[in-house]
Amino acid sequence: MGEFERYGRLTAGLDAPFAVVDLAAFRRNADDLVRRAAGTPIRIASKSVRCRQLLAAALERPGFHGVMGYSLLEALWLAENGVDDILLGYPTTHRTALRELAANPEAAAKITLMIDSPEHLAFIRAATTGGAKIQVALDVDASLRVFGQHLGVRRSPLRTPDDVAALARQVVADDAFELTGVMFYEAQIAGLPDTSPAVRWVKRRSAAELADRRGAVVDAVKQLGPLRIVNSGGTGSLEISSADPVVTEVTAGSGLYGPTLFDKYDVFQPEPAVAYALDVVRRPAPRIATLFGGGYVASGPAKKSRLPSPAWPAGLKLLGTEGAGEVQTPVLGKSADALHLGDRVWMRYAKAGEMFERFESVHAIDGETLTELATYRGEGRNFG
Repeated sequence: MGEFERYGRLTAGLDAPFAVVDLAAFRRNADDLVRRAAGTPIRIASKSVRCRQLLAAALERPGFHGVMGYSLLEALWLAENGVDDILLGYPTTHRTALRELAANPEAAAKITLMIDSPEHLAFIRAATTGGAKIQVALDVDASLRVFGQHLGVRRSPLRTPDDVAALARQVVADDAFELTGVMFYEAQIAGLPDTSPAVRWVKRRSAAELADRRGAVVDAVKQLGPLRIVNSGGTGSLEISSADPVVTEVTAGSGLYGPTLFDKYDVFQPEPAVAYALDVVRRPAPRIATLFGGGYVASGPAKKSRLPSPAWPAGLKLLGTEGAGEVQTPVLGKSADALHLGDRVWMRYAKAGEMFERFESVHAIDGETLTELATYRGEGRNFG
């Protein structure tokens, strides 16, 4: 926990709550992602970073190329600020942003939209009514279907080579669009910690099934035209996705920050590079200290794994009856007895970039140097 002591010394003059990023850990995590990708370019998931300066810092490193955005408004903003290859990871129905895209040939050349149905094509065409040719990629369901169960996230209705080829054929036949790529996000591999033999079995089974189906899908689409992008994976599945020769790029973002959801993977463990500090404002009972704020709960299923975790001083935990609160967060443990009003407790977030929606800036620590970087929110941008 020496790093948290250093963070505390360097930020002693700041008022909590505030966030920090350890740039040395960030760089080491970036290098480890590149090692795991084994030569396959990494596209950075912007929703897991949400700070333009940190996105730029990662893109400057060998092995990284392009951004996967989560909002078309965000993609237009990033394109305006120098990012030249943006794959939107999700469909959009934002009419104003679509009109802006079609009216801006320079932006349209940098941004690829994501679709999974003919309805998306019709919606985009109706919203844009002409203008620049729109690049699109097809989102393909990468979930595992076994024993009558759907294991993975509910995303695209496209699954089989015939499904995907049918939509690809419509794109190719429409002069308003250009087919750029296909995407597969295997959440049941990338997003599940290795907590049991059952999870490990699901991952092995899913990787084998997807490798066969992904190759067949890509072959079917290539019969209709070339593909610049075959995107797959996430921080938790880089080795598996990059091993498939049909994959041209993988996606990662959370691994740069090392949130708690990645603490229990077998093949890798990023360093905690991001944390936030809270002040002790009450001592309501022995072994309990109450912190101001801090109830930053991550998205996903409402369970314990989505809560933040006290990281330092060691030995603290959240109270099961209260959890992490918007205004106060009590923590329990022997080390609470040594805490006084105004003392700092360092917390780690369960996921990655979502945390920065709570902060206008993040304080970057590089050795003994402290600088301040604006988050999306700090630049007046909110794309959620």
